Amino acid sequence: MRCGLLGRKLAHSYSPQIHRELGDYPYLLFEKEPEEVESFLKSHEFDCLNVTIPYKKTVIPFCDELSPAAVRLGAVNTIVRKPDGTLIGHNTDFFGFTAMVKRSGLHIAGKKALVLGSGGAANTAVAVLKEFGATVITISRRGENNYSNLNLHADAALIVNATPVGMYPENGVAPLDIGLFPQLEGVLDMIYNPARTKLLMDAEEKGLVAVNGLLMLVAQAKESAEWFTGSLISDDVIPKIESQLMREMQNIILIGMPGCGKSTVGSLLSEKTGKAFVDADALIAERAGCDIPMYINTKGEAAFRALETKVLADIGKKPGLIIATGGGCVTRSENYALLHQNGKVFCLHRSLDRLPTDGRPLSQATKLEELYRIRKPLYDLFADYHIDNNGDAGAAADAIVKIWEECL
Repeated sequence: MRCGLLGRKLAHSYSPQIHRELGDYPYLLFEKEPEEVESFLKSHEFDCLNVTIPYKKTVIPFCDELSPAAVRLGAVNTIVRKPDGTLIGHNTDFFGFTAMVKRSGLHIAGKKALVLGSGGAANTAVAVLKEFGATVITISRRGENNYSNLNLHADAALIVNATPVGMYPENGVAPLDIGLFPQLEGVLDMIYNPARTKLLMDAEEKGLVAVNGLLMLVAQAKESAEWFTGSLISDDVIPKIESQLMREMQNIILIGMPGCGKSTVGSLLSEKTGKAFVDADALIAERAGCDIPMYINTKGEAAFRALETKVLADIGKKPGLIIATGGGCVTRSENYALLHQNGKVFCLHRSLDRLPTDGRPLSQATKLEELYRIRKPLYDLFADYHIDNNGDAGAAADAIVKIWEECL
């Protein structure tokens, strides 16, 4: 049985990893341009397919039969070649988004839900939410309900983002301001890269339910695998695979006072986890064309901090890294979202009398006690976890790995 994924740009797809956990079959990526889709579907290069954007509607005319779900949603994301060679198209996104709504724990029956978007993903969300008894309003760029009259829906309890706004690599933007919705209870974003879009981080900041699209991706793949193999697969595999993917995709970020051991612990974590290690200060120096002390002495701290933010913006959006930051990155509030969007932040702690100051102009310019007094509340604000690094660096790295494996 030859399985795979049909799409246009698939370099960042996680589907092969997911399907390796779901069944014993080869799973290939089929990148095709629009003019190649028809001939590919008429070929015999595959037995079973998943279909992703932009071809979920394109493939419909080439299916000999559609399942009720595919007919209902007007889109196909799963194709199976029957023994007689004909193709049946199905849609597993309904099952995937249903799992996402259930995960949220929100009770939406009788409440208003806004679905952002007008494509196939939005159609799926609308159909599922209606099954849950919600009053659903679709928001698009044009039409009766659009982004210019959101005030008509200030009573919305749920917002679902079914658009690509905020998706990698265009991180850091949101399709709307959730502050417009005082009765909002939660946000579901079908995007899973980054792990936390700006929309989700805005929801988290307000203490609202915030769920990304990774669960939906895994759940729909599980149902697809059932169609591929003709065998039922326990739903218990869904959270297991989701957790495994989260550990692979998300970053481990190290913050803390200068000299507290971030680079040493980061290198050890890279060895233990297989994630690539990135030293933000090294990248800053590379981009500056000189070492950091010289840059600060010639350009000033403000220029250094601006350059640091640009570097963190670049590396923070990338998945699967160990990132050691500079000791003062917490002094700019905008850096929090850049780090938090794709990972967990660990603050390393070491006694002040053990912190070196050689070659560190900012540590030399201010007494360490005063520098720590200023920065401690900022470290607390940024950090998800605090790690003692007064002993062996390996022990600190082990403590982080233990938390990492338990929290995701």
